[in-house]
Amino acid sequence: MIRSLLFLATASSLGVATLGVTDLQAQFPTAPPAPMPLEPGRFPPFAESVLSNGLRVIVVANDKQPVLSMSLSVPGGSFYDPFGKTGTSEFVAGLLTKGAGNRSAEQIAATIEGVGGSLTASSGADFLSVNAAVLNGETRLAFELLADAALRPTFPQQELELYRQQSLSALTLAKSQPEQIAARAFARGLFGEHPYGRSVEENTLKAITRDDLVAFHTARMRPNQALLVIAGAIDTTGARILAEQTFGSWTGVAAGTPATRPAPQRARTEITIVHRAGSVQSNILAGNTTWMATDTRSYALSVANQVLGGASDSRLFQILREEKGWTYGAYSSVARRRGLGSFTASADVRTEVTDSALVELLAQLRRVGSQPIPADEFERAKLTLTGRFPLQTETADAVAAQVATARVLGLATDYVQTYRQRIASVTAEQALAAARQGVRADGSLVVVVGDATKIAGPLAAIAPVNIVTVDGAPMKLDDLTVKELTLDIDAARLVPAADSFQVMFQGSVPLGFQSAALTRDGDGWLYKERSQLATVVQQESAVRFSATLEMRGTKQTGKFQGQDFGLDITYADGSASGTGKTPSGTGAMQDVKYSGVAVPAGAVDDNVLQALLPYMKWENGASITVNVFATGKGIIETRNLKVMGTETVTVPMGTVETYRIAMTGGEAPGTFWVEVAPAHRVIKFGPTGQPIEFLRVR
Repeated sequence: MIRSLLFLATASSLGVATLGVTDLQAQFPTAPPAPMPLEPGRFPPFAESVLSNGLRVIVVANDKQPVLSMSLSVPGGSFYDPFGKTGTSEFVAGLLTKGAGNRSAEQIAATIEGVGGSLTASSGADFLSVNAAVLNGETRLAFELLADAALRPTFPQQELELYRQQSLSALTLAKSQPEQIAARAFARGLFGEHPYGRSVEENTLKAITRDDLVAFHTARMRPNQALLVIAGAIDTTGARILAEQTFGSWTGVAAGTPATRPAPQRARTEITIVHRAGSVQSNILAGNTTWMATDTRSYALSVANQVLGGASDSRLFQILREEKGWTYGAYSSVARRRGLGSFTASADVRTEVTDSALVELLAQLRRVGSQPIPADEFERAKLTLTGRFPLQTETADAVAAQVATARVLGLATDYVQTYRQRIASVTAEQALAAARQGVRADGSLVVVVGDATKIAGPLAAIAPVNIVTVDGAPMKLDDLTVKELTLDIDAARLVPAADSFQVMFQGSVPLGFQSAALTRDGDGWLYKERSQLATVVQQESAVRFSATLEMRGTKQTGKFQGQDFGLDITYADGSASGTGKTPSGTGAMQDVKYSGVAVPAGAVDDNVLQALLPYMKWENGASITVNVFATGKGIIETRNLKVMGTETVTVPMGTVETYRIAMTGGEAPGTFWVEVAPAHRVIKFGPTGQPIEFLRVR
């Protein structure tokens, strides 16, 4: 066999050698083949009916896959949240599968997982949906579980409180992530007082009660405005019978649509900077409102958006990344909502090129609506959209989702079947007109999350600028200067102490340890800490400070994913100087070097903050703000520590009554559980939104 293959390879090589270059080139095409004629989307017939209670039912029977997917949708998204209780619809969706009918949350999970299926619920801007997917042998069970979740949720108080805590943690994490910060600020600025502009906040999440969930469910989850889509391995007659059996007794009429305020209109570009001290990059969002989902211009706008920023071969990506090298990626998108849609372009760029990147991004937004799109670029965009659509409708889940989304948005009844033809029929003139109307560079809201001290001046040369905090509170330029904060600690209370923590993953898997000790150091103090998380991180820190809490120096060494890192920091005369290597956001090591960075009185080294927590004045409602010097970045950051309530926790050392303290500010929000008793020892802590906890051993 080997001898034969060698012979064939040699013969082929000799054959090639005897051909002229022209003859060889003639064997290969010089251009891609013309696309085949576009065929209509191949979908099984859509069988539609309406039950006697008003429930619309669409059945898309397809026995090619042994899977059944169901989606029940009602107008009940965040648009309908009661004023002051944003997050209600999300809470309702989150609890629909946490107790329904005669089953508890655990029983529901065991039942659906036992047959290899899924049962989920979600809330978007306009609609609340409950979805089930099973193999075709479990069809009746899917109907039963879906009906229980949608019609008969029990909203257990215990599950509500658990979901509330998870939501509060998720919110804390979101307010530390630039992408989430930008998205929240963009929605708030773009839609104003319109419900689409609302975001959950700590006070709204805390205000939601079980009675609110019951009232919301009663008002919104009604058959006269509901849509049930059934797709996959089921026949039409059988689907209708099961739908009648499980949903036929459902009664009631949904409440009306609440009155809303219009979104603000802009005649010029406006820039909002969300100040994030020390940020090394800027997250840019730019865009405007568009129109209702049913507007026929949406097809042409989709093509124009694909040209502009729909993929990595689009203009924004190619220019801002490939040509300029300013970003890892730049994209644009169009959001279709029942009431009012939006267009958004985005890019994450280095701080020093923020203004240049924004100028170029806005230029491309103007160009797509003012200059005819070249034929090859235009046709490529249409081919991309029509070519990938079949991949988005391959499974029963995908078909159910596409049909449900189209119908609840009020799109044409044949939207899914004719989408490709409608995109293919868009002309270059239509795309240009839609872009001119739907992509308004000179009436855009621009949100930039970054260090305002470095970008406010350059951006002000582009358009009017206002600066806000992460929570949207207005800031002035002089607010950007870090103010001195008195650290309210009685240094005389400091005593030598030793702590030991076990690191746990998901509450049950040992991951590592942390040990710490506070000891006398001449006329001051020495705090030493040693940590290990599996084989990923090993770290040792030593922080020296005076008897009056003035920082003197920090040394840190360790390994991150096998790479050495370390820092050597010296504090003197109100400033800090340091050198070393630390892990970057990508995991690679980056050099750290700074000299003479001003450190205001009362600021503490970020490595010693945990050791000082027991000496702060904790009580219900306490809120303490501390300036810390972020040694890895060489900047001052503000940490906010707020008591969220009391909680009894059990750790290896025992069961302890604690204050649960949320720490925000910087890039790593966290939660500390501090002993209520006067010693205020740290009993437990962990990063927000991560399944890792440090539990006190002694």
